[in-house]
Amino acid sequence: MGYDDRLAEYIACRHGALRRSAYLLCGDVHQADDLVQSTLVKVMLAHRRLERIDSIDAYARRTMHSTFISSRRRLWHRERPHAQMPDTSTRVPDVDLGLSVRAALQLLPARQRAVVVLRFWEDLSVQGTADVLRISEGTVKSHTSRAMATLRTALGEAIVDLPGTTEPQIGALT
Repeated sequence: MGYDDRLAEYIACRHGALRRSAYLLCGDVHQADDLVQSTLVKVMLAHRRLERIDSIDAYARRTMHSTFISSRRRLWHRERPHAQMPDTSTRVPDVDLGLSVRAALQLLPARQRAVVVLRFWEDLSVQGTADVLRISEGTVKSHTSRAMATLRTALGEAIVDLPGTTEPQIGALT
């Protein structure tokens, strides 16, 4: 199987997982779609430029989180909020806890949100998260600690410390 075939297979298989992670980062379906699209374009262009990427998944994850953090540094955004929402079809409502967790995630700064998504949604280790975000392990730990304190305050009992684990777990991210 050639590298182009591997890339196409990766996109077909992992698009949904990237989209879910992007949604947790952005908090908006449309922004998540844009983030995934930008990420996949960058991965495809890097493939052409670099000839070969050892781990497409690791490169895509790093690219997505870097793109997200960079987009939050800008002082302007392409879209502007409006006072009234346009007429749209109704969606099936999510579970209240899921909505609360997603809203609480939006309270976090971009880098803390990226750390929480990588650590607890994508289940990466401290070292793996540090590698993806290109920061030290100590920074990952401090961002995790600050983010979890903010989430505990915002969610109250929704975050549970499970017995036998050293790190808190977020109840019902989905």
